[in-house]
Amino acid sequence: MIFLIRKTDLRKALLCCGGFLCAACVFHLLAGELPAVSVFSARAETPVTVVIDPGHGGEDGGAVSSGGVAESHINLAVSKQVRDLLRFAGQRTVMTREEDVTICDEGLGTIRERKASDIRNRVNMVAETENAVLLSIHQNSLPSSPVTHGAQVFWNQQEGAEELAEVIQTALNSTVNVGNEKHTKRIPSTVYLMKHVTVPAVLVECGFLTNREETTLLQDETYQRGLAVSITAGYLRGISEGEAP
Repeated sequence: MIFLIRKTDLRKALLCCGGFLCAACVFHLLAGELPAVSVFSARAETPVTVVIDPGHGGEDGGAVSSGGVAESHINLAVSKQVRDLLRFAGQRTVMTREEDVTICDEGLGTIRERKASDIRNRVNMVAETENAVLLSIHQNSLPSSPVTHGAQVFWNQQEGAEELAEVIQTALNSTVNVGNEKHTKRIPSTVYLMKHVTVPAVLVECGFLTNREETTLLQDETYQRGLAVSITAGYLRGISEGEAP
């Protein structure tokens, strides 16, 4: 059997594969340069599953830039690349959403009801995943300071979360935050998802949609790949001395 492939399609496929392989090489190198930490205790009988949560979605676009760029689309793009890299590294993953949708129950009348259902369903998805670790991907916004930029990691109060956030932040500081290093912070109790999950969870704010230059970068596939590589490298380093819980 002979398959005919157009040159343009072949070129796109090769570029995609080449870009992914380069990214894979970079995150392995980066992971090797990060300080070793022992975040999780070994539980070989129950392999970890990384729940990747692209924040918002559907009618809930999250933060929006002055030019109308919604964070939900960027969250999904970065999350898919993190998923692909983690799977390439042999990690189990699930996504809270694979498309630009709200994860809510049917038949709800108001946006408020649908958003509340969405966040509860995300909590339930994490709870139903055995031996889970949560990586939630978001974009930041600070209208009072349009010059503020950079990626920052937040952690919940579960054991191992702070250490995992630290090593992911180190990876981001050595790549996208050079000269603008950030420090991790404990997630505010007002963030429902991070407060109600009972597993180690980190929330990565990849950048600020209130900064025009960073908004442009955040829409670029190559820059998104760099973010995904850093997040993945940090996670892999965080479990380098043992499997996640």
